[in-house]
Amino acid sequence: MHILTVNGGSSSIKFALFDGALRRILQGAVERIGLPEAALRGQGLNPQDNFLRSVTAPDHATAVAVLMDWIEGRSGPDALAAVGHRVVHGGPKYSQPERITAKMLEALRGLCPFDPEHLPEEILLTEAFHRRYPELPQVACFDTAFHHCLPRVAQILPIPRRYQAEGLRRYGFHGLSYAYLMEELARLGVSAGRVILAHLGNGASLAAVQDGRSIDTSMGFTPAAGVVMSTRSGDLDPGVAGYLMKNMTPEQFNRLVNHESGLLGVSEISSDMRDLLAQESTDVRAAEAVALFCYQIKKCIGAYAAALGGLDTLAFAGGIGENAPVVRARICAGLEFLGIVIDEKQNAANAGVISASSGRVTVRVMHTDEEVMIAKAVCQVLDIQIEKDNAHEYD
Repeated sequence: MHILTVNGGSSSIKFALFDGALRRILQGAVERIGLPEAALRGQGLNPQDNFLRSVTAPDHATAVAVLMDWIEGRSGPDALAAVGHRVVHGGPKYSQPERITAKMLEALRGLCPFDPEHLPEEILLTEAFHRRYPELPQVACFDTAFHHCLPRVAQILPIPRRYQAEGLRRYGFHGLSYAYLMEELARLGVSAGRVILAHLGNGASLAAVQDGRSIDTSMGFTPAAGVVMSTRSGDLDPGVAGYLMKNMTPEQFNRLVNHESGLLGVSEISSDMRDLLAQESTDVRAAEAVALFCYQIKKCIGAYAAALGGLDTLAFAGGIGENAPVVRARICAGLEFLGIVIDEKQNAANAGVISASSGRVTVRVMHTDEEVMIAKAVCQVLDIQIEKDNAHEYD
């Protein structure tokens, strides 16, 4: 019996399948949903699971049917023990993974104005699985849960207090990634102490963690807040929002700050850091986009070091954080006063520890794994026993 993890995005559905020992036996995605070039991609332990094929997926409902058909054809209709879903926004109520019920879905529909970019598709996916497999248990794993106990001062939005009753506050995201990274640091014997985690990928955020507890994070009420990202603006002067919305609807503004801004908007070239690094020597727009990204993250590290009262560990994760040595080097340059000193050779090699022996702060490069955190949460919520002899083999 297998556990399926599902991570629905605006144009893709990522998935992974785990066995009873929490070993990932395959992973993949339905990509480019809504476009003629939609595809189903798979990668697994068996050669037949490594493929890329064209599919018809005009919407998420069709895309998830494609995924379910393929899983049934591969493993049979009764192969799944449970499905775990990454749910981006849990609002003020959900602070732990929970089994999905009709009552929860009703509550999540009420939260859609908080996160119109993710929640509608995530709800649709859970409903599609329920229609196909009405007895199959499903578990929601909330990306906001890791930050649920942020200190009050880090939660408050400086707007009239009456809006707090509507749930307007800073929530924080990337929680599944941060929870995994903290577990990995503990496994490596690293003291929880004063830690800054930098999840730098298509979406980018940082978290200040003290003694295992999130005390601040760069994303806020929505994942569009914080540092500049691939297509998201990050923090904006409210006056900019007021000015722009003179000539656009709220929906158009939402698209602007989530899909047309960030590295893409500044560079006018690409949202992909690899493309910008390749062109920064010949195109000032690419150079400025990269510089802005590094500068904002550097500032955030300095601010969180102040909030923590010092720093013991800095960890880079995510596609950029794990694979872009030049970006890490530029972020850390000038932070020697905090005790951050990078070893150039270790950094260039994407080593696990890239800090020099002369630095007081240990700087790490870490692979994050949101899917295995979802699978583990499913087992905990549903009381599914993990095969102990192989439980440490997550990949």
